[in-house]
Amino acid sequence: MTTATRPGVRARAAIKARTLRTDRWWLAPLITFLGLTAWVTYATVRVFMHKWFYVEAYHYLTPFYSPCLTDRCGDAAEFGTPLPNFWLIPEASLTLPFLLLFRLTCYYYRKAYYRAFWLSPPACAVPDRHEKYSGETRFPLVFQNAHRYAFYAAAIISVINTWDAIRAQATGLGLGNVILWVNVIMLWAYTLSCHSCRHIAGGRLKHFSKHPVRYRFWTFVSKLNTRHMLLAWVTLGTLALTDFYIMALSADWISDLRLIG
Repeated sequence: MTTATRPGVRARAAIKARTLRTDRWWLAPLITFLGLTAWVTYATVRVFMHKWFYVEAYHYLTPFYSPCLTDRCGDAAEFGTPLPNFWLIPEASLTLPFLLLFRLTCYYYRKAYYRAFWLSPPACAVPDRHEKYSGETRFPLVFQNAHRYAFYAAAIISVINTWDAIRAQATGLGLGNVILWVNVIMLWAYTLSCHSCRHIAGGRLKHFSKHPVRYRFWTFVSKLNTRHMLLAWVTLGTLALTDFYIMALSADWISDLRLIG
């Protein structure tokens, strides 16, 4: 006996519409698609320009080129120049893959590009057109589980970005210094708000009372975690702004607004 013929059981409604949502559910994934596409395009172009990434007078180094590791770096190469001077190799080739991995495997970004690029699903209560679903248990999505390891690399890179801001501070204080520090603070906030960081801080503790320091840090990270989506977008903005400002200075399009020195 089928469900439709059982006594007292109603058959499923035969709805031909893809979804009964009447709001503009497609707007959010469209904005996400346009925003991420624009940022990735800008970042890719900048990474392979191989110029206008360093202001020698103030030690401003764009985060897209940090640490700078090719012969093109000049005085910006604080960690040596182990990378070959080939145009297909970005100056920061040893760190950019880990930053990309950290962002790609981020829980928020997964949701963002799954919906905006793969339409899987495009929105809540809007089914996708994929016939099969295996989650993140098969190749290549099984590598999303590497997020916890990418977090450690991202934390190290944030330390390098912090050093860049400190080094630039030795020349005085200008608008570039302010932009560098705002970017560093936002990057730390995004990195620490990561779900993996929250788990590392207190995910395996059975008794918070026995670990008061870790409990305080876990509480702090938990508050940041509620703003993880916002920080994910803010840091894209601060990264692009920092890079563009340093590029404009390096290309002599504008002059740095100096407050001290």
